[in-house]
Amino acid sequence: MNDLLHSQTGTGSQPVECLGLKFPSDQARREHFLKLLAEKLKDPAFRKIEGFPQGTDEAILAISDPPYYTACPNPFLEDFVRHYGKPYDSSVEYSREPQTIDVSVGKTDPLYKAHSYHTKVPHLAIVPSILHYTEPGDIVLDGFGGSGMTGVAAQWCGSAPSVYRHELEIQWKKQGKAAPKWGARRVILNDLSPAATFIAANYNLPFNVETFAKEGKKLLNEVAQELGWMYETLHKDGKTKGRIEYTVWSQIYSCPECAGEVNFIDEALDEESKRVKDSFPCPHCGAELTKQKMERLFASTVDSATGKTLQTPKRQPSLIIYSVEGSRHQKSPDEHDIHVLNRISSLECPTDVPKMQIPPMHMTHERARMDYSGITHIHHFFLPRALHAMAALWRKASSQPDARVREMLLFFVEQALWTASLLNRYRPTGFSQVNQYMTGVYYVASQHAECSPWYILDGKLGRLAKTFQAFGARQAGAGITTGSVASLPLAAGSIDYIFTDPPFGENIYYADLNFLVESWHRVITDAQPEAIVDRFKKKGLPEYQQLMQRCFTEYYRVLKPGRWMTVVFSNSKAAVWNAIQVALQQAGFVVAEVTALDKVQGSYRQVTSATAVKQDLVISAYKPNGGLEDRFNRDGPTVDSAWDFVQTHLKQLPAVKVTSGYPQELLNIVERDPRRIYDRMASWFIRHGEMVPISTPEFLAGLPVRFREMDGMVFMPDQLVEYEKARSRIPQVKQAELFVSDERSAIDWLTSFLLKRPSTRSEIHPEYIPLIGSAKRKGEIIPELDQLLEDNFLRYDGIDEVPSQIHSYLSTNHKDLRSLDKSNLALVAKAKDRWYVPDPNKAQDLEKKRDKALLKEFEAYQASTGRKLKEFRLEVLRAGFKAAWGAKNYKAIIKIAHKIPEEALQEDEKLLLWYDQALTRTEAGA
Repeated sequence: MNDLLHSQTGTGSQPVECLGLKFPSDQARREHFLKLLAEKLKDPAFRKIEGFPQGTDEAILAISDPPYYTACPNPFLEDFVRHYGKPYDSSVEYSREPQTIDVSVGKTDPLYKAHSYHTKVPHLAIVPSILHYTEPGDIVLDGFGGSGMTGVAAQWCGSAPSVYRHELEIQWKKQGKAAPKWGARRVILNDLSPAATFIAANYNLPFNVETFAKEGKKLLNEVAQELGWMYETLHKDGKTKGRIEYTVWSQIYSCPECAGEVNFIDEALDEESKRVKDSFPCPHCGAELTKQKMERLFASTVDSATGKTLQTPKRQPSLIIYSVEGSRHQKSPDEHDIHVLNRISSLECPTDVPKMQIPPMHMTHERARMDYSGITHIHHFFLPRALHAMAALWRKASSQPDARVREMLLFFVEQALWTASLLNRYRPTGFSQVNQYMTGVYYVASQHAECSPWYILDGKLGRLAKTFQAFGARQAGAGITTGSVASLPLAAGSIDYIFTDPPFGENIYYADLNFLVESWHRVITDAQPEAIVDRFKKKGLPEYQQLMQRCFTEYYRVLKPGRWMTVVFSNSKAAVWNAIQVALQQAGFVVAEVTALDKVQGSYRQVTSATAVKQDLVISAYKPNGGLEDRFNRDGPTVDSAWDFVQTHLKQLPAVKVTSGYPQELLNIVERDPRRIYDRMASWFIRHGEMVPISTPEFLAGLPVRFREMDGMVFMPDQLVEYEKARSRIPQVKQAELFVSDERSAIDWLTSFLLKRPSTRSEIHPEYIPLIGSAKRKGEIIPELDQLLEDNFLRYDGIDEVPSQIHSYLSTNHKDLRSLDKSNLALVAKAKDRWYVPDPNKAQDLEKKRDKALLKEFEAYQASTGRKLKEFRLEVLRAGFKAAWGAKNYKAIIKIAHKIPEEALQEDEKLLLWYDQALTRTEAGA
């Protein structure tokens, strides 16, 4: 039997089955689980779960729809997963390559736009990943679920229209992939914010669309009957009544010359261009004015709700836009309009609106001072007429007897809150005055468009009904919970795939921005575990990284071994990027690919440098399979376990990547670079608290012996066959760009350059110097070119035979030097003083010599008596941290870390990893 399967037009009165239990109706199901949830809420231990929102039992129960959605940690999720999921079975073969997505696809889709949220990855961008990594019926998790787009995508896999299916199947066929397996997936959605999970629940749980549309229309009509007089205005004929669409309010300023009052809109707005003039004359004395020259005036009013006197910016209505028999008109307020506004102002504040005081937050007390705009409590965000309108809408929606229709009506009504508030700016050149607030911030402008509820919601109701009708019949295939990702109520190894778009640094203050809507629901986010950089709450980048690490550790715990996680990253700061990278690796995940969509070329670019983070990135990471971990626990940190990791890791990487343009080019796969593979392997050992059992030179020398190399990439034998087949069809290999950002990348650039073209110092210099002009971080030293060459490469002195690498280059590029013996004098003369890359055996000796010099310099850093190192080399720090880690000298790592600029530590993934582990070990031993 289908679990709670409703058609979009059903009544919900038929028998239903839920988590194996049978009920005579959906209402009976709801009452049963609400009773269980009510009992659970009385348990003090339950309320102490991390991320538990602030709200009474009644408020939480009012918006919950258990067992599918609870506005608190969902105690029924384990039952949900047990009922629908499949236990992990190591004998079932599972193999996938990383999947790249375009996170901008679908932002114009009606379903995406059905409810706004601060950040959203469109469901159409998520669908291909879910199809790629999962099978129908699998369970997908998004712990930073926001408005629930991952859930919509999981259901879309079963309800996508035939046109979409056909297009995707053709696209996959061109890529050489098998057709996707269509069918809905189950989904677990979590978010810290009750506002977010409420949106997600209404996006993902079935409801009767026809009843919703009918009741929504009835709601607007009832509000019109009750409050219609507040929005009536007289037409220019003085007799006909029109309905106000919006009223434009202006703040009042004082002229610095004559102290006369100046209505900003009346004087500064150009009637023809509808733009604010740079300067304008005072209407009283004629003095030339600008907004900056004038002083904002305030009025003292007594707040009837709190009894306190408020200082609010003085405002006057300047324009009224209204409609009469379908035609739109504009007028200045007349005596009738002022009389109506005064009558409304004399009314008591509605009893059922939230009147809570706004707590200290970055967005209301630091970024923008709301108290400067006379806003200290929630109801202050609204002018009197808008407050009465929102109170009526909320009250009538909340009194709807059908629970699912009630929730959808609130989903509909809450979308008017920001537009109805003083945050809504007047934009005279805009198509509409709806949603004209500044996103991502609380900002009260000097010009405010006070919109009527019908102007805001009439069109929205029709669009919502049409959109959800087109979405089609759905199952209640989502389990939605409200709390911290760091403590998910799920069993270990129970999730098949994770798609997540977590908060990044201080991009968006979700808890602060959701406070306005959540106060109407009376259930507020617990912001303490929110994973953001928020200095107002004493959360810097280290605290953010620790919070993210806890979240990723929980993801690692609940994900099945060998399965994948996709992380969408949207932040341009390298320090935040490295915090995410380190948090992922510390949790146990292995990164297999990082890609960015090249908007110009329309293709995916692999990311090679943290300093190149300028756009949305997609991180593909996997949880190593159980066999690898079991072998490591049994055998310990041996050289064999290092090669075991490499073999496991290579199997997870794509064998072939091609550009999407024409002609196609083979892409150089960054994760198959020998040094990148070493870094991934080293991070895996460090995460396990062990020293890397093999040196870099030994590792690089062993790779081509144990595996296969081509075009600077490492493959398993069967992968190389696949790559060679593609290479025979597409001969061009597009090399990844190399960025010189520090000493290591400078060495990598020189290695790449000299492998192609062994050159003299005078030939290298003009090619190299332009690349390092802006590479240095504050205090960082990149050694001179001569030192880099001396420490890492070999120079042919003209005494013995010409080295094979130089001989091959010269005989290929110079006709007169072809077919000459390596000891030929002409060849020797041309080859003399050319630098080249040493073969693996000599490279090991060179690396040991270099490490010795680096550690000697690190000792000098340790002996330095200054509080801070004015100059440093990253390679010295890396070598020193590595050696200190091996010697279990964690205090040395911490001491030196405190001597270098914080950005140098935060922007280097390797240093950050050693430092974070040193802190962990020190705290564990304390």
